[in-house]
Amino acid sequence: MAESSERELTADEAAYVKAARAKAFVLYEGTRTPHRSCGIALAETFDLPTPAYQALRRGGITGKGACGAIRAGEQVLGELLGDPDPTGTVTPALRAAVTWYQAAWPARLFTASTTDAPDIICDHLVRPHGDFAGPARKAFCTNLAADVAALAAEALCRFAPTRPPITPVKET
Repeated sequence: MAESSERELTADEAAYVKAARAKAFVLYEGTRTPHRSCGIALAETFDLPTPAYQALRRGGITGKGACGAIRAGEQVLGELLGDPDPTGTVTPALRAAVTWYQAAWPARLFTASTTDAPDIICDHLVRPHGDFAGPARKAFCTNLAADVAALAAEALCRFAPTRPPITPVKET
């Protein structure tokens, strides 16, 4: 696993990560296409069914739960790398990808003066950015969702035997 988790990405892999970030950005931002919530933007980035991801909106709908984008990244990995048998064990690829993802997001998404994991409760994350419906919060969450999509894509590049294509956004 150390080899997969530390190696440089190939040019194709880097392009895949960049495409995932760009697609999630467009889906969440809502300028070129209607806005999606963070979880739905992540699911749609990888062309996954979206209903279960609705529960991740605004930190579990109430704002009191963990960041929906960060949680959605793990769900994407579970859907794409998990054992389709409901009684199956955790696949080695899923274990490696989630382990890498959980180590990567605190360091890549947040700067902290301590080694403690950041508080990722939705309301706590967005409070410094003002009104939830305001432009500063929307910009913060748009970039966070896009960055999480890039991390999930990178985990797929590192640990998945195959990965789904990042299809173009259907603009309306």
